[in-house]
Amino acid sequence: MIKMRDIIREGNETLRAEAKPVKFPLSDQDQQLANDMMAYLENSQDPELAKKYGLRAGVGLAAPQVDVSEQMAAVLVPGEGENAEPVFKDVIINPVIVSHSVQPGALTEGEGCLSVDRDIPGYVIRHDRITLRYYNMAGEQKKIRLKNYPAIVCQHEIDHLHGILFYDHIDGNSPFNADEDLVLIS
Repeated sequence: MIKMRDIIREGNETLRAEAKPVKFPLSDQDQQLANDMMAYLENSQDPELAKKYGLRAGVGLAAPQVDVSEQMAAVLVPGEGENAEPVFKDVIINPVIVSHSVQPGALTEGEGCLSVDRDIPGYVIRHDRITLRYYNMAGEQKKIRLKNYPAIVCQHEIDHLHGILFYDHIDGNSPFNADEDLVLIS
């Protein structure tokens, strides 16, 4: 089981490295990693389990964050309300954004990261809509369109696979500077 102590923090060189593509069929080790990353997200979103194990809530966890430099990330964007189906839940392997909107999007409250232990205010400007191509754990190629929050989450996780942290996207001189066409997502 992945716990907070297993998640590496900024300053660790793995977070700034270009991750290697994952080979199929998945090795037993990669299958276990994928399952463990998703289990972390599920447990972290359950208030009782999160408290019991001391987990910070997360909606995404990339392999580099647990010091494995591979192009794999678990994503679990919960639905609205109790017992709602997740908006998006999968382990995305070797993901590629094949197209995106011109319109930018950002979270009104900014972004956070399990590998960053400090608040960094500012708009993290991303694409409001993306078309994502990836492989699931069974090796099946998937293609999905995402918008707003799920699109932001996937872009954040994909950045981890390329050595980019969310605050790299914040305008250092004017963190809340935004074009008028920016879609603010709360």
